[in-house]
Amino acid sequence: MPGLFSSNVTPTDRRTAFRKALTSGTIQRLPGAFSPLVARAIQEAGLDGVYVSGAVVAADLALPDIGLTTLTEVAGRSRQIARATDLPVLVDADTGFGEPMSAARTVSELEDAGVAGCHLEDQVNPKRCGHLDGKEVVPTELMLRRITAAVNERRDDSFVICARTDAAAVEGIDSAIERAKAYADAGADLIFTEALHTPADFEKFRAAVDTPLLANMTEFGKTELLSASTLQDIGYNAVIYPVTTLRIAMGQVEAALSDIAETGTQTGWIDRMQHRSRLYELLRYSEYNAFDTDVFTYTRPDDN
Repeated sequence: MPGLFSSNVTPTDRRTAFRKALTSGTIQRLPGAFSPLVARAIQEAGLDGVYVSGAVVAADLALPDIGLTTLTEVAGRSRQIARATDLPVLVDADTGFGEPMSAARTVSELEDAGVAGCHLEDQVNPKRCGHLDGKEVVPTELMLRRITAAVNERRDDSFVICARTDAAAVEGIDSAIERAKAYADAGADLIFTEALHTPADFEKFRAAVDTPLLANMTEFGKTELLSASTLQDIGYNAVIYPVTTLRIAMGQVEAALSDIAETGTQTGWIDRMQHRSRLYELLRYSEYNAFDTDVFTYTRPDDN
């Protein structure tokens, strides 16, 4: 359990644990967190890590996922989320917010934010959602420069640098496989291939690439939703559910607001809400209260 104000586990220890888990034979399940409180709920649910989605950070700012967010915004939200959990946090760093020098600075900022790792992608900057049509990818040589710059800037060798390729939807799976091999040779610790369609696609990728692999199980996209156990059987090392918690929350929010607009009361939703007592439990309200009492019941000795 994290301390009251930050995690008790050092960033290096979380990074080292994440690296070890990626080669443990047990797939690592990383739901997306749109807030620090969700990250805490992910830990309490017994999951393995936390993912910070670029699409979710953008959506939370009421922006589309087309490269409009800044490094400052993503690093700031990542820092807040990493503070609230002892789990490793993996961050979507888009294209590195620019070209190779920007990718290097991105790694530096995210290391300072205390996260376990990040992924950089080979889309043209500005990028677009990986499950939409019309994507473009940069030449392999440019992506290799992004990865090399990121690896060279990394100060903590345990920080995980993941390379994402969107080439399968643009150039085909064979091209994505060749890119993945080149990215691993350039120093990527983990490979994320976006928008594969079927179990056979995942199996083909696993058979061809030796590096640990990450799967994206996002809803309403091009990928057939597979269970963690199925992906583990195929040989994948990690799986993200990037937008799931946001979609669940916003689906409920919109339905409830529509009901309130129609009826003028939220009473029909009481049984579907997180109870105040559970929120306070998740916030560890009693521990803060005990801390506050310990501080403010102190009586200063008489100065005389």
